[in-house]
Amino acid sequence: MIRIGDYMETAVNWLTEHGTVFFDTLSHAVEGFIGGFQYILTWIPFYVSIPLLGALAWRKAGKGTGLFTLLGLGLICYMGFWEETMQTLALVLSATCLALLFGIPLGICIGNSNRLNRLVQPLLDCMQTMPAFVYLIPAVLFFGLGTVPGAFATIIFAMPPVARLTGLGIRQVPKNVMEAARSFGATRTQMLFKVQLPLALPTILTGVNQTIMMSLSMVVISAMISAGGLGEIVLKGITQMKIGLGFEGGIAVVILAIVLDRITQGIGRNR
Repeated sequence: MIRIGDYMETAVNWLTEHGTVFFDTLSHAVEGFIGGFQYILTWIPFYVSIPLLGALAWRKAGKGTGLFTLLGLGLICYMGFWEETMQTLALVLSATCLALLFGIPLGICIGNSNRLNRLVQPLLDCMQTMPAFVYLIPAVLFFGLGTVPGAFATIIFAMPPVARLTGLGIRQVPKNVMEAARSFGATRTQMLFKVQLPLALPTILTGVNQTIMMSLSMVVISAMISAGGLGEIVLKGITQMKIGLGFEGGIAVVILAIVLDRITQGIGRNR
């Protein structure tokens, strides 16, 4: 009988024992990054944030979305969940930025290399199909409780879509356009930034949208390891059997998800 779990447990224990300095340094850096987002979002008053987000939604996704954003965020504020919503938004934005920082370059690499694509695709499959709760275990062992392990679990869970779709967009660039650019003497860097990425941008933005949505879903689950935000409201409603509180937290999550989804989709359509 092969017990893969035993080998994985041994590897995690070894990393926990010998990588304390590295994980502590990384934890402080990520905590500061997330804290910056939280400070900015909570420092701006709700009566400024709501009109700004409503205007952004109106401009990028239309009047209906703008009106929904104003009413939806106003309802969240009226229910008393504004601070938790900003905590969730800060964690989503910071995790999404870090996921894009790793996912887009990886997608460019697999889009330009068939061999690397064959090697990486099984890993992306594993990352995307692994149950979300599994990511919480090593995250807690490496970083303890709080927003940092929640962010790392979210990054691993949400990175595959943008990597896949970036690679897909790069591979879908027409061959005749590539040949034309080469015939005019374009370098590899010029080919990437002036031909491949501009033509693949709609597909990449779709990946960004999916990454944001998956980040939001994982952030809610991360409330189980004290990540805070709206997930904590939902978790409290479940554990304390407060149906109304859990429903209100769920409504706030749905509103935030719809707002982020419509805005990012609108940006993609405009591009």
